[in-house]
Amino acid sequence: MTDELIPDPPQHVLPARLPVVALIGRPNVGKSTIFNTLTESRDAIVNDMPGVTRDRRYGICRLGSPIILVDTGGLGEPDLKLAKEVERQSRMAIAEADLLLFVLDARSGILPADEQLARELRVTGKPILAVLNKIDGLDPNVPIAEAARLAFPTVPIAASHRRNLSELLDEIYERVGLPREREELPPERFDPGLIRVAVIGRPNVGKSTLINRMLGEERLLAADMPGTTRDSIDVPLVRDGQRYLFVDTAGIRRRTKVSEVVEKFSVIKALQALERAQVAVVMIDAQQGVSEQDGQVLGYALEAGRGIVVALNKWDGLERHDRTAVERELDRRLDYVAYAPRIPISALHGSGLGELTEAIAKVHRSVEAVFSASEVTEAMEQAFERYHPPLVGGRSARFRYAHQGGKNPPRIVVHGSRLATLPDSYKRYLENFLRERFRLIGTPIRFEFRTGANPFEGKKNALSERQLKKKRRVIRHRKKSG
Repeated sequence: MTDELIPDPPQHVLPARLPVVALIGRPNVGKSTIFNTLTESRDAIVNDMPGVTRDRRYGICRLGSPIILVDTGGLGEPDLKLAKEVERQSRMAIAEADLLLFVLDARSGILPADEQLARELRVTGKPILAVLNKIDGLDPNVPIAEAARLAFPTVPIAASHRRNLSELLDEIYERVGLPREREELPPERFDPGLIRVAVIGRPNVGKSTLINRMLGEERLLAADMPGTTRDSIDVPLVRDGQRYLFVDTAGIRRRTKVSEVVEKFSVIKALQALERAQVAVVMIDAQQGVSEQDGQVLGYALEAGRGIVVALNKWDGLERHDRTAVERELDRRLDYVAYAPRIPISALHGSGLGELTEAIAKVHRSVEAVFSASEVTEAMEQAFERYHPPLVGGRSARFRYAHQGGKNPPRIVVHGSRLATLPDSYKRYLENFLRERFRLIGTPIRFEFRTGANPFEGKKNALSERQLKKKRRVIRHRKKSG
């Protein structure tokens, strides 16, 4: 086994950091609705009652080049008991953002609280785009004229009805300097011989210790105190002839535990590291078991679509019966990522590192796998024949053909009819079938279902003269017999 340092790769090998866009505004102006719509998720709770959102919430908008969105609690009219905490979370979001979306309510108009918040945002010097929400049913010219006194560029939208969202996205991407239409990076932008690995996890699970042990030197600061790592750090190395670029990230802790301003970037840095990576090593402290926070960290990797390797650190400190209990807990709580390899390691003593790098290489081959259209079509035909889709309204979905539409993770484009009726359980079956068929390890599979248009829709079937005569005879016969 040979480990050696290699020079830092040229910067053009890696994509630029993801820009951060924060949603700021009074309570109940629709920030969470906009967040859910742009991230295509339901992560943020939406309710007519003001003050539902309190902590910062992060998500990735993929309706163009990927950008990070931050949802925040309302400012200006907070509940007195939580005013300071909500304000502190929102101030952090403002500080870490590259662009501020100042969300306004078109129905209530510009209130004194909006004007006060506008003055505070203007002082930050950050680019600001006013988003005039809830214009459905209104003449947009009236609220736009009223918002003009804030002197911000304004986009009127109706987030709940997805009205003018395309215009909003155009404005956002123009201000962050990215193309609206996501472009596939050309192959030369990435080094094909380099495996990019993001090491993520809770604080103090041994991420920096792991990389130091693989390097054979104290390259990164490691200590028993949580929060030692403050930023994402790129560490290139060669192991067994394979070149890697490991990205050490700050521990992702519960937001209620974040008290220092310097720690507010941990989630942002982890999301950015995941976007640059091909494989995510999710480290779990085996002695502490699987926590809710571990599940959240895994959720970030799943949302990014990265290959996953679960590293169970501090395994050497467990007794045999404790190891059995931990394995049972993992089977129960991580059943949704059962396809991800679990590698017991000791970052401090170096045990299991060979198995870990071997698992990373296997997962990397899976996320970058390429299949021909005939291979994918044949596999999908077998899947549909083995287990037919359920009937919906007396009819079932029909499959025609499939092909691969991308990689990292593998994306399968399926063509057919009534594919929108496929339940989630059947989609999971298709994913598991393809993973077993192509021997894919540790990678999710994304599907894109396309239903072709009916070529005869809207076309009138003109009857011939002979058919018309027969139709008249049938009608006369029915009248006589009736």
